[in-house]
Amino acid sequence: MKAASLISEVTTINSYKHFGKVSRVVGLTIESKGPQVSIGELCYIIIGKSPKRKVMAEVVGFRDEKVLLMPFTTVHEISPGSLVEATKKPLQVKVGTELIGQVVDGLGQPLDGKQLPKGLTAFPTDNNPPNPLQRPRIKDPLSLGVRAIDSLFTVGKGQRMGIFAGSGVGKSTLMAMIAKNSDADINVIALIGERGREVRDFIERDLGKEGLSRTIVVVATSDQPALMRIKGAMTATAIAEYFRNQGQNVTLMMDSVTRFAMAQREIGLAIGEPPTTKGYTPSVFAYLPKLLERSGTDEHGTITAFYTVLVDGDDMNEPIADAVRGILDGHLVLDRKLANKGQFPAINPLKSISRVMNDIIGQDHRLAADRLRQLLATYTDAEDLINIGAYKRGTSRDVDEAILSYPKIISFIKQSTEEKVSFNEAVHVLLNEFKKGD
Repeated sequence: MKAASLISEVTTINSYKHFGKVSRVVGLTIESKGPQVSIGELCYIIIGKSPKRKVMAEVVGFRDEKVLLMPFTTVHEISPGSLVEATKKPLQVKVGTELIGQVVDGLGQPLDGKQLPKGLTAFPTDNNPPNPLQRPRIKDPLSLGVRAIDSLFTVGKGQRMGIFAGSGVGKSTLMAMIAKNSDADINVIALIGERGREVRDFIERDLGKEGLSRTIVVVATSDQPALMRIKGAMTATAIAEYFRNQGQNVTLMMDSVTRFAMAQREIGLAIGEPPTTKGYTPSVFAYLPKLLERSGTDEHGTITAFYTVLVDGDDMNEPIADAVRGILDGHLVLDRKLANKGQFPAINPLKSISRVMNDIIGQDHRLAADRLRQLLATYTDAEDLINIGAYKRGTSRDVDEAILSYPKIISFIKQSTEEKVSFNEAVHVLLNEFKKGD
């Protein structure tokens, strides 16, 4: 049987290599005459004289029978006539349990320059989302170890959540808390378009040895070409898919989807797409659901995903935030006003929602969470009057109750990064403090 399969493999191998020649370089794109390739295919551009070296590039489009390529790295030695070698296959990365605890780049290579561990399996980076009819329903909650999320916005295994915030409001800290405290089997964290300085800060300060020991970190910093930033997001998702196929419950965290969209906008504009909403090209809004729908449940395991979205000037209705919010199963809004008051995590309970929460929790839990939000909403509506001393006690029984409950609400939501709270503990405190009728 093995001999027959080997013979079949040999007979299907193409014994010829297909080459083209670089004819033009415009901005981010390289034009070549040939070879015969398709969109998404990996090619090598052969540069230098002695020794020659190969630079990886991907086919991103065609123009007037010319092939448009985009390199994964910056290329300085490219010249007219440089050979372009076709591989006839898309990008693949090496994945396996030996990769846990590693920090890799957008191509799946160790960022410290060392060799990949042995025993890894090649896995394609660009996969189709699971068939909708083969996705099991989300039935079980996932303990994240963050009291405010577990109790007020319960996340199910296989749910996809957005974390919406401006810069410097605590997204990375919240992601690190989830990575260290959640009940997931493995974490995959993608840092897309991050500043180089912040990568090591996040790994050593926020994540720490405890978090890294069950995490794979994929890094594509802001100085890298747009294609590498896109591949970083694709590679992280592929790694999560590999472990999901092994029947594991994976937590995928991506910071940020906005920078993924910006990278795709760069590529779209470079190959001649027309800019539309706020300069974003149509391909951006086509690629977002393709990326985000790959996470979730399938017949083997689950990927519970958290995607951060940068909102310029805390504008929740900017194009990428609006598109992502419509695709995901809920969102957590981090409020700058709360962060300025020293409330961390700075989650705004009145602007956040989990769309599957009511399907995976009991009625008492739901009523207690609704009651906390109702008390907080009542206090927020009257906050200006309370702060200037214009509200007189006894005017409204609801407002009086909200004023008494407000310190308890803030104390309940606040949580230090070192504090770990299980799902059952969070729900127990919520029921004791805010159960209907108390």
